[in-house]
Amino acid sequence: MAHTTNYTSTFIEVSEDCPAEYGVEPPIAENLSIAALHYRLLSEEPYTRTSDDVLFETHALRKGIDPSDVDARAEFFSKGQACLRASPLGKRYGWGTHHDEHGRVALFPRDSAEYAALAADPAIAHTRAMRSSRRR
Repeated sequence: MAHTTNYTSTFIEVSEDCPAEYGVEPPIAENLSIAALHYRLLSEEPYTRTSDDVLFETHALRKGIDPSDVDARAEFFSKGQACLRASPLGKRYGWGTHHDEHGRVALFPRDSAEYAALAADPAIAHTRAMRSSRRR
């Protein structure tokens, strides 16, 4: 059974405990972090990839796998994967993700007019990025 992390017509707002008051670009290190890869893939080409595309491409880049390897992708999604709600972008760096009606994703900084408009749009579903820490 194949699993998916794709959302459609949904806005994932930053987590309730996100420390960033505005969208912060994750630091780029030699060994690219998950946050940096998610940021690069989504900011350079908005609305061209689905959540599944972003997650598999990130996995492939970190593991040295060809991102177009269909068998590796099928194996990756044979088990459930954490969706973009678990991405450090929404938990730590202040980025919301909008998933259009086709499941393609774009980033919006929490301090932008676009973020505010999406957060207020009743025509799309709303959820939040996962919290970084448990409530006490």
